[in-house]
Amino acid sequence: MNSGYKILIIDDEEKIRTLLQKILMLEGFDVITAEDFKSGMKMIENEKIAILITDVKLPDGNGIEITKKVKEKYNDIEIIVLTAYGQIKDGVTAMKSGAYDYLVKGDDDDKLPLLIKNAYDKFMTTLQLKHLRNRFDEKFSFSAIMGKSEKISKAIELAKRVSQTDSTVLLTGETGTGKDLLAQAIHNAGRRRNNNFVAINCSAIPKDLQESELFGYKKGAFTGAAADKKGYFEEADKGTIFLDEVAEMSPETQTKLLRVLENRKITKVGDTKEYDVDIRIIAATNKDLNEEIKNNRFRQDLYYRLNTFMIRLPSLRERKEDIELLTNLFVKYYSEKSGKKIESVSRGFLKELMNHTFEGNIRELKNVIERAVILCDSNEISEGLLPDDFNKTISSDSTLGSVEKDHIIKTLKDYNGNKTLTARALGIGTVTLYRKLKEFGME
Repeated sequence: MNSGYKILIIDDEEKIRTLLQKILMLEGFDVITAEDFKSGMKMIENEKIAILITDVKLPDGNGIEITKKVKEKYNDIEIIVLTAYGQIKDGVTAMKSGAYDYLVKGDDDDKLPLLIKNAYDKFMTTLQLKHLRNRFDEKFSFSAIMGKSEKISKAIELAKRVSQTDSTVLLTGETGTGKDLLAQAIHNAGRRRNNNFVAINCSAIPKDLQESELFGYKKGAFTGAAADKKGYFEEADKGTIFLDEVAEMSPETQTKLLRVLENRKITKVGDTKEYDVDIRIIAATNKDLNEEIKNNRFRQDLYYRLNTFMIRLPSLRERKEDIELLTNLFVKYYSEKSGKKIESVSRGFLKELMNHTFEGNIRELKNVIERAVILCDSNEISEGLLPDDFNKTISSDSTLGSVEKDHIIKTLKDYNGNKTLTARALGIGTVTLYRKLKEFGME
């Protein structure tokens, strides 16, 4: 095994230490030994230990206490306790304290290699999961929201402050400004980070299904309700629910949401019983909710409840000083992804970007950069790689159509029309992909 992690054997009997060490070294493990608890703990502190094998009885301690102490400080280490024939009860007690398993000295020597292999595999799986979790946290953390402009820095600072509370948050800003990324970062930085983050795009759920999808329903509540179903709010219990495009909620759903915000209780469709939910709510919209209220499309009392702590994300037009930074980051990302060695961006290309209105904000910029990287045959991206209609006086739909639509079509073709894989490759949810296909008339 060349992972760098070792197996530590603690036993005061030299013969047993040597025998176990030889058996495990023949299996390819890197093994070190100690004769007592004190010297063993020093090794744990200074070496990369995956598995600890310890005798139940040592001159300066016992296996049960060792298991407790090691697990308190080094929870990932898997522990196997060695017992004498009459001490099996101690082995069972050690397992209750967190040990992986126990072996009876002399009787179970032939079981040792397989047991160690299984324990080692468990340790490495735990390690990989932690690594993946750290990478996920990095992707959805405040450090992943790039930019040095005053307005984005202010938004991030506000988000950091509110993340340490359970306050309801309302994120506002144009489409493509990164509201979903900020919502995830707020969740990941808060005390609910180890529980579910459930993201819902309200515009993607038909209005007549919103109540049942969000709050669940009881069997027989309506035709087709063959069994009880949990809603998204129950799925997010103890965690965070992110209600994107909250202005697209039906009036009935708005009323129910107001009640949830007031008393943290939900009622399923077709039920009279109320259910408690321990939940944080983050909502987002690209609409002016004051205008929606004036036009009787959004409840004013709901707006006040959601607007406990509002953060506005600036458009890319308001933070043009960040365009060069973002461009270089996206070029690096997409060139590495495509296996190309693109080292620079021409001044002409950057000038064109700086003059562009970017109605689609960061999402549009990403699409433009990805397209340019795909077309680039040299080590520099130049203005000739921009779309033909870039920076012309056209509507935002047309601008997005020329970049986003073409990109979606190409990605769909790359994945033979598989929408799940396409959405994953585009870095968006499947629901968002279906909505975009509908917008482009491509259903």
